[in-house]
Amino acid sequence: MIDTSESIVERERNWCEHMLPKVSRTFAACIQLLPERLRHAVLISYLLCRIADTIEDTADLPVSDKERLLTAFRACLSETGGDAEALRAAFATARDDEELLTREADLVLREYRRLPTKQREAIRPWVQEMCDGMAEFARRPAVASGAHGVEALASISELDRYCYYVAGTVGHLLTDLFRQHHHRVTKRHYDRLKSLSTSFGLGLQLTNIIKDVADDRNRGWSFIPRQLCTISGITPEDLLDPRCKEQAAQVMSQLIAKARAHLRDALDYCLALPRSQYRIRLFCLTPLFFAVRTLRLAANDPRLLDPGHKVKISRAEVYRTIRMTFVVAPNNHLVRAYYRALAGSDG
Repeated sequence: MIDTSESIVERERNWCEHMLPKVSRTFAACIQLLPERLRHAVLISYLLCRIADTIEDTADLPVSDKERLLTAFRACLSETGGDAEALRAAFATARDDEELLTREADLVLREYRRLPTKQREAIRPWVQEMCDGMAEFARRPAVASGAHGVEALASISELDRYCYYVAGTVGHLLTDLFRQHHHRVTKRHYDRLKSLSTSFGLGLQLTNIIKDVADDRNRGWSFIPRQLCTISGITPEDLLDPRCKEQAAQVMSQLIAKARAHLRDALDYCLALPRSQYRIRLFCLTPLFFAVRTLRLAANDPRLLDPGHKVKISRAEVYRTIRMTFVVAPNNHLVRAYYRALAGSDG
């Protein structure tokens, strides 16, 4: 039974709000743009997704434990779901904020269960599908590593499927929350948004993969598929090798082109939102414009594959982008013009 005493409810809500900037400062800033009635549901959704991601991403968890914990967490989301004691035990000694959040999954789940029924129905299937997908990738046979011990996705289709599970599902979750939030998201709007929901998530995820390629490689992992590398005559193990600079640039160029195509779909997604839903548009356009800026920076950065270099837009650019988004969001022509300005001639 859920304890609804005011002091406990307020304390647990405040804890969730306090944890958000600890696990994602960027998302914590973007979520403030949403209408208040929608904001808390999106916050809880994000924390639930982050818990699943932490389980999948914890390197020293055995595969069998990842599967078990993801399955247990998935079950917690059902209307008759129990507690997340398994997660509390697995992350009893939290080493960072992500693991602390995962250890305290029951607290987030209680906030989830306090949401209105329709919001829970919009959230549940997509977080559960994310858990299913992450469990699938946790148990997949590792692609044979090269001399430097790099594990990599095998194919472009596998990259698409992985990105769908970790980000495409989030696009669908948000779309369903947006629809039930306001009657002006009509069936026509909804059908259009749903057709673009996966691409909206994939564009943002691929941009993150591109900017973090050197960091991922340094921890022995590559989201750059072996298939894509083979086309250019190298392997993922060679991506950071200066002797393979030209071939690696070809690989990254293909991935950047793929991300750009998804970001163009993400732009169409934002434009399909009713203009009356100004704050929802702000929430969606801001990370899109960040991604467009970041992707252009990555595409023109000769040090993209330098292990000691970080591709990152400056704090000044972040603030400038947010200010401009407030100006252009209500007008489709201005949104497209600003997108083109950020993307450059290749966008």
